[in-house]
Amino acid sequence: MSATTKIAVYSLSDLKNTTDDALPNYLHSLKFKQLHSQTDVRLVLGYTAVTIAGALFYYDWKFGWEASKPFTLPAVVAYFLLNTAFTYWLWFVEAGTVYEGEGKTGKVRIATSTKKYIPVYEVDVTFTPAGSSNPQKLHIRAPFTRWFTADGYFIAKPFQQWLASEVPVVGAADPNNVVEEIGRGSESERVLNATGSQNALDILEKLKASGASVSAG
Repeated sequence: MSATTKIAVYSLSDLKNTTDDALPNYLHSLKFKQLHSQTDVRLVLGYTAVTIAGALFYYDWKFGWEASKPFTLPAVVAYFLLNTAFTYWLWFVEAGTVYEGEGKTGKVRIATSTKKYIPVYEVDVTFTPAGSSNPQKLHIRAPFTRWFTADGYFIAKPFQQWLASEVPVVGAADPNNVVEEIGRGSESERVLNATGSQNALDILEKLKASGASVSAG
């Protein structure tokens, strides 16, 4: 399946945003259920701050400065604290997270980024295989040219193969898209953290051996 919308291949933001949008579509097709807990916290912080500002403005407009003056300082302090918490949550907790979900093969959280002028998709993955309580972290990267045509069309198949081959819980849910040559890519394109130096395919084999449910695709 390919995207019908053509994008500017020289726009990093378009390349990243289009790829980000493809992530939940693919994972939903594998029966992963998206979790919105982080988004919910961000929305609560943002809407609460806006509500406080709006309520103070309305009270001041309705009853005048003298009546609203006792509430102004507490409202400003609360607004400042909420915005500080909102900024912290956005940059240090969500930290570029574009997807968090859970399926039969485990849980996965995916954060993405790009570096200025470099058309490479940088992905930080935190995953917990089914039956395990130990999350593992994985950093993978690939050039956008792997799944975009020269004239700016997104091709889903190579993107899905790359993700399934690199992320064990995704590969376990979609084994038909696992390509060994991708999963055993060079160290310059994939880095596992200190939880292990195993290849994604090796982890996938252990996941299968542990008895995790694996879809036939």
